[in-house]
Amino acid sequence: MILKNILWISCSLLLASCDFSHSQPENTKANEVKLGNIQDCKPYSGLPKHWLKAKHAGMIWIPTGSFELGSKLAYSDEINFGEKQRSVQGFWMDQTEVTIAQFQTFVAATHYITDAEKQNQAAVFSPDRQNPQQWWQLKSGYIWKTPYGKDGKIPQPAEPVRYVTKNDAEHYALWLNHQLPSELEWEYAAKANAQHDVAMHDEPQNTSHHPIANYWQGEFPFQNTHQDQFTDVAPVGCFAANAFKLYDMIGNVWEWTSSPYTGAHDQHMGDYQHLRHQQMQAQAFVIKGGSFLCANNYCARFRASSRHPQELDLATSHVGFRTMSKD
Repeated sequence: MILKNILWISCSLLLASCDFSHSQPENTKANEVKLGNIQDCKPYSGLPKHWLKAKHAGMIWIPTGSFELGSKLAYSDEINFGEKQRSVQGFWMDQTEVTIAQFQTFVAATHYITDAEKQNQAAVFSPDRQNPQQWWQLKSGYIWKTPYGKDGKIPQPAEPVRYVTKNDAEHYALWLNHQLPSELEWEYAAKANAQHDVAMHDEPQNTSHHPIANYWQGEFPFQNTHQDQFTDVAPVGCFAANAFKLYDMIGNVWEWTSSPYTGAHDQHMGDYQHLRHQQMQAQAFVIKGGSFLCANNYCARFRASSRHPQELDLATSHVGFRTMSKD
């Protein structure tokens, strides 16, 4: 609670536009992010209309409802949930993953330093043909504003922010008086009233057989056919929204939740936990939705039910987040 108050005060002192008491009366449709295709997502600034002026800018209301958590068609840690219907109270949720542009405004206002910057290291996806199972390396210079390395290409402001730990995501959320969704809330929003999940190795495609999300097409980890038109991460909103008007709930980047991971452990993406000493290991939390590194031949996790454990203090190439609000 003290941390929350400090961050909110910092917001008020450092950036007057964070004071929502001066915002215009909220109009939900006026605050919506309207993307859904490559033509619209590429020029997107990464900042929704009325950003930091309207309380729920870039968010959509997710109505109260119930759904079946998990899947019978996939990994054991999903199937364990059973068939019980779970009730979820309504909430506001970011329509897109938090962008680099949005995170930049947070850093500019608070002078926040991310864990990857403090640790001077992050887990970077760097497959090695000489050692095919060595997909991850700890490297310096990979942080939220230089996700391709300090000498790499300049990211687009509408790309989802990456190399953020759970701690970083929570600080950003508190700055806006938001929070991270629980696994239950995230999956309910992702399924958007759908009554079933796709099978583990059924790739998400539309009727024209084009990918409907940013994931790996081809033989992972060395052959990427780019059918989705992206080699790695895509700007947010390049693919159609789900029935709740949420973009990129499947693929692009995994997303942090507030839920500790207590299920079965399935190292589908290659084990990068060995990169750090045992004493640096930390509690794992659930990440959801899969990423641009999920492929049909390995890590078939481009689904609403998909889940995976992630060390809370380790920043990586393929994990971002979005926030929610209950008021």
